[in-house]
Amino acid sequence: MGKTWLGCAVLSAALFAALPAPAHAADVSCRMDFQVSGWSVFYQTASGSGTVHCDNGQSMAVRIRVKGGGLTFGKTKITHGVGKFTGVDGIGQIKGHYANAQVHAGAEKSAAAQVLTKGNVSLALSGTGEGWNIGVAFGAFIIE
Repeated sequence: MGKTWLGCAVLSAALFAALPAPAHAADVSCRMDFQVSGWSVFYQTASGSGTVHCDNGQSMAVRIRVKGGGLTFGKTKITHGVGKFTGVDGIGQIKGHYANAQVHAGAEKSAAAQVLTKGNVSLALSGTGEGWNIGVAFGAFIIE
């Protein structure tokens, strides 16, 4: 009887090893078009809105907030912002607080780019707008 159990165990192990690995959800490509405006005098605050579209057909309107502080002064408005998400399996993963650190300087017409992270999710932001600013700031880019 011991040899029968051993034979079944070996056969079961061989069959289990031959099974394909479970499929993982494929990375979904998502893009956010947004606009945001705000100001900073040591404390930095901004707010705006946008829309996220994913290549799997999902889309969602979002609210954006930026909170932080540092040695920073200015007033800015991004009117043509684009965000590209990586490391997401679906649109539900894009909401949350992304770590934000930046060095910035600009006057009148300006352009900006930065990469933010939230765990395994990355968000590359770029945009054009207007305003003036200078400084170093740390904080959060929040998508709700």
